Amino acid sequence: MKKSLIWVLAALMALVLCVSVASAEDVKVMTHEEYIAAENDTEVVIESYVQDHQSWWDDKVTVYLQDEDGAYFAYELKCSEEDAAKLVPGQKIRVRGFKGEWAGEVEIMDGVFEFVEAEPWIAEAEDITALLASEDLPNHMNEFVAVKGAKIVAQENGEAFSYKNAEEKNDDLYFAVEVDGATYNFCVEKYLRDENSDVYKAVEGLKVGDVVDIEGFLYWYEGANLQATSVTVK
Repeated sequence: MKKSLIWVLAALMALVLCVSVASAEDVKVMTHEEYIAAENDTEVVIESYVQDHQSWWDDKVTVYLQDEDGAYFAYELKCSEEDAAKLVPGQKIRVRGFKGEWAGEVEIMDGVFEFVEAEPWIAEAEDITALLASEDLPNHMNEFVAVKGAKIVAQENGEAFSYKNAEEKNDDLYFAVEVDGATYNFCVEKYLRDENSDVYKAVEGLKVGDVVDIEGFLYWYEGANLQATSVTVK
């Protein structure tokens, strides 16, 4: 009787394993076009290359992804600290989660990921200076981009930049630029580049009227809100 029960349990476990393997094999990886066309709150599966990531915390990490077809923002993927250290630029991963939108930013939420073996791929910054005022700009959301020859304009405090936390001066940094008569608000995201980074210190050294070249990720918050990784005064 015991042996029969063991055989039954073994058969059930084998069946579950077969179903799991079949389900994994049946997962359809979306193209970037299919991802963009997907409705919010629906499950999505994509494969792309890590370009950068925010600091790991509480078994989660936020990752910037891109390939030849477009970019993705994976918000707070489930991730061990050990795996976060392996998310180096160029590493390909498969992400499974739910498409969402917050303040205009299209992102993947509640996601999990696995590493994919592939040759590394790292994006070059695309110059979007001429696209800032165009209707095409949202099509470049989350891509690694450059804005060149932009003039620094004053924040409400009259300075070239302002702190999210004016007392501690170690949180997000905000700055604004003027291009062709229009003003755009950018930032240095602390969890991407903290107060010890070169770009953070560069923004702290800006003066109103400086002309700068900027590189970073085209994040969205009620409009274009590039998260800078490099700012160079010309």
